[in-house]
Amino acid sequence: MSQVANIIAQLRNAYSDFRPAERKVVDAVLSNPSRAVHLTITELALEAGVSDATVVKFCKRLGCRGFQEFKILLAQDVAVKTQPIYGAIELDDDVETIRDKIFQASITALQDTWRVLDPKTLQTAVQILSSAGEIHFYGIWASGNVAVDAAQKFSRIGLRANAFVDYHAQITRASLLKPGDVAVGISYSGETWEIVDALQTARSAGAATIAITNYPSSPVAGAADHVLLISSQESILRGGAISSRIAQLSVIDTLFIAVALVDYGRSMQAVERTKQALAQRRSANARG
Repeated sequence: MSQVANIIAQLRNAYSDFRPAERKVVDAVLSNPSRAVHLTITELALEAGVSDATVVKFCKRLGCRGFQEFKILLAQDVAVKTQPIYGAIELDDDVETIRDKIFQASITALQDTWRVLDPKTLQTAVQILSSAGEIHFYGIWASGNVAVDAAQKFSRIGLRANAFVDYHAQITRASLLKPGDVAVGISYSGETWEIVDALQTARSAGAATIAITNYPSSPVAGAADHVLLISSQESILRGGAISSRIAQLSVIDTLFIAVALVDYGRSMQAVERTKQALAQRRSANARG
């Protein structure tokens, strides 16, 4: 497990990689990172209900040489991170409090995603997307909305991009891809079996595959050649996919702008043609 600048985000994203006893240590740290910085190894072990040896194994699995190095990295993270003042939405919250909690969750998700999003993987994704014959974006429910937004953006710069939010359409269209094409699967949990199937089908057809997910060890990540990580705690009305959607959209926007700049002339020419087509249609409708 490689270290990243944001160790708190790494603990959240790699949660499934830890053994059950080690997850108790993760839970103890994430419940109050600022306090965990000041605990001894024995105190943290007692708080987590595990042995000192388990804490040591946890640190090594995280990529640290020992407990002290882990505490140093955690202290650095706590020092630079804006600590969330607000927790989950409560039934008696007023509108102002809800506003503050929602915006804080979104800000934190963007900050954490910025830290875990690997520039090298981003660059690789930009290269294969910019030269793709056809691009598919797959998503279900809230992630489906992100897929549609992505397809619209990439289409505006002259690329053959489509979004598929229905499982049957995903599988049938993925099977028709070929080498040189790209399939992008979007799933916060990484557990969406439809997206796993779609990416596996696209990969079998010879297409390059990219996953955008919160969990690097998830099935969706495993079905992709390249994984772009987001980092979001979706504890507020999980079904609404609030902060994770914003993180996903920001990753899409980063890819879109970077791909557009690969061939700026072509991209701007395509944008102008689409603008002219829309302007002509508006003019015709106004006359009619």
